[in-house]
Amino acid sequence: MRKNVITIAITLAAAASIFAVISYNSAKMDAVNNPVNSPVVNVAVQLPEVAVMAVTKNRYQAQVIGYGEVQSRYQLTLTSEVSGQVESIGKNFATGKLFKQGDVVIHINDIDYQQALSSAQVAVADAKLALLEEQRQGLQARLEWKNSGISGEPDSPLVLREPQLIAAQATLNNAQSQLTKAQRDLDKTAITAPFPALVVSRDVQLGSYLQEGNSIATLYSTDRVEIEIPLSAHQWSSLPNMSGDVEGEWPVTLTNTTGDNQWQGYVARVEQHLDNSSRQRSLVVVVDQPLAQNTPLFPGTFVTATVAGKVLDDLWQLPASAIAQNGEVWYIAADGNLATFTANQQFAQGELSYIKPMAGMDSANIIIRPLNSYVQGMQVIAKLSNPSEIQLANAKHTAVNTDDTTKVMTVNRALTVNNASVKL
Repeated sequence: MRKNVITIAITLAAAASIFAVISYNSAKMDAVNNPVNSPVVNVAVQLPEVAVMAVTKNRYQAQVIGYGEVQSRYQLTLTSEVSGQVESIGKNFATGKLFKQGDVVIHINDIDYQQALSSAQVAVADAKLALLEEQRQGLQARLEWKNSGISGEPDSPLVLREPQLIAAQATLNNAQSQLTKAQRDLDKTAITAPFPALVVSRDVQLGSYLQEGNSIATLYSTDRVEIEIPLSAHQWSSLPNMSGDVEGEWPVTLTNTTGDNQWQGYVARVEQHLDNSSRQRSLVVVVDQPLAQNTPLFPGTFVTATVAGKVLDDLWQLPASAIAQNGEVWYIAADGNLATFTANQQFAQGELSYIKPMAGMDSANIIIRPLNSYVQGMQVIAKLSNPSEIQLANAKHTAVNTDDTTKVMTVNRALTVNNASVKL
């Protein structure tokens, strides 16, 4: 009897539990099927704030930026024109030293050449004597022919010694040529710098024996350096029309790769052909007396050339940071939301870029530093920045970290809470 009572009690408790669960689930289902009866959750909308700058059309002078390597006007491998042993060398004949034009670089032993010169002088003297004798004999022969009473000219020119006179004259001419060559060879034993030169390499020593054509040194001229600056067709369009020789008419600022030194040069000429490899045409920029500058400009230096170009109208001036990596510029549209267009950049100068405005737009509020997460029509709060703030922001600009990017990407994401759509 007691066992039956316990069984009945357990059964009643289980039935009550099942009824409670069913009632709870029914209530939940009613809440889902009848959302009108559910409470509404209010979520605050937090729009992102973006820094913008106001831009308007204006006139700016274009600047064309190019790159090149400084090269000497002349780069010469100095060679020997005569053979012999190096008897002496110039006091400045060492790498890094300078020669004036006409300074002796080396002197070759000239005894053999002095002897050759003496022999040539003797040959010239003998040839002159022979010519004088032949001229006298010719006059004597003509006089004898006249006194012979024979009319007309002799049957052979040998009678009047005309061929002998021609031969004597030719012998003298040859002797004089030999003398000239002997003198030249003697002069070439003293090998001089053909222009103001820097010694780049030295290929002989005191006592070296040179054959004709052997290398002596590599010399770079020091009176001027030249820099070929290849430019694209777009860059050429930003420059005034230049052709042929324009030396001294167009100034150029040159800066080294570290940016701590500058030199002033000028456009000497423009190339009239396209380079086979780059398919570009070059400006040739010149700096006179490069080693005499306050900071010497050495051959082999890589430089950035800044060339003043045309004055262009109706351009917007933007910080370079306003142009995204894909070339787009973001701005605040008339409805206050984000919009974008592809930049048509005309030229750049330092941290500034100059672009053509969108058709029909004279002014705009441009996003100073757009993010990759921006989308067309995105709602934002625009904060107008003045030029000093923009300059400071550019100076302190660093890459956006991952956490900040993640936070920004959550903006404008639609969440549905109890059938209410809001933008965060």
